[in-house]
Amino acid sequence: MSEKKVVQMGSENFKVGKILKFLIPVIILVILAFESFTVVPPGHRGIVVQLGAVQPKVFDEGLHFKVPFIQEVMPIEVRVQKAESKASAASKDLQVVTTQMAVNFHIDPASVNKLYQNVGIDYKARIVDPAIGEALKAVAARYTAEQLISKRSEVSQQVKELLAKKLSTYHMALDEVNITEFKFSDEYNRAIEQKQIAEQQALKAKLDLERVKIEKEQTITKAQANAEALRLQKENVTPELVKLREIEAQIQAIEKWDGKLPSTTGGAIPFLNVQK
Repeated sequence: MSEKKVVQMGSENFKVGKILKFLIPVIILVILAFESFTVVPPGHRGIVVQLGAVQPKVFDEGLHFKVPFIQEVMPIEVRVQKAESKASAASKDLQVVTTQMAVNFHIDPASVNKLYQNVGIDYKARIVDPAIGEALKAVAARYTAEQLISKRSEVSQQVKELLAKKLSTYHMALDEVNITEFKFSDEYNRAIEQKQIAEQQALKAKLDLERVKIEKEQTITKAQANAEALRLQKENVTPELVKLREIEAQIQAIEKWDGKLPSTTGGAIPFLNVQK
């Protein structure tokens, strides 16, 4: 290799070395700058984890500085969340009821670090769903199957109170509870249907009995009225009234006579008085 080429290669290596000396610090600075800042999205809070330890400080929404490669920020949602659960429970009268529930809740923004430290990010499966089932079973045992349907709003309120108390232990707040369905066994549904049929038949029989009773009372009242009328008529009958009724009867007979004598008679001719 010629001396000239060696000199050229040495010059090129020197230039490359200078470029690397410039680029490496720039790259390091860019990486440090990138790792030094974090953005917490809307509706979330940032949990600061430093070398595996959860820190007491919680980041709000927006841009924040963190120690690069030392601190890590975990975003946790604090907006209202929905959990749907289907659970079975026994009523006070030992009927099995399957309930579909929809629960709205949110995490306390100031305590997300404690929730993350004690429970983790899988808090729905670990805390919310079991708490819903436990609250439902506790409340369902206070009511009969029929009361669970007729007093649904009261049942929902009691479930809400009990569930809110359980969730608050883990820094979660309950917003609303909606019981969307009560489902009973086929045997119980058939028993309810038969009971309704029996109640309808009993009501019909009662109405029929009342109708017969009213008709009987009407008949008795009418008979009593007729008897009273006859009694009054008998009390008012006098010889003069009897004579008057006979005269009225004769007058009616004369008015109806057409003036013709019967062709055969067996006795005296009626209504004939000849004066000489």
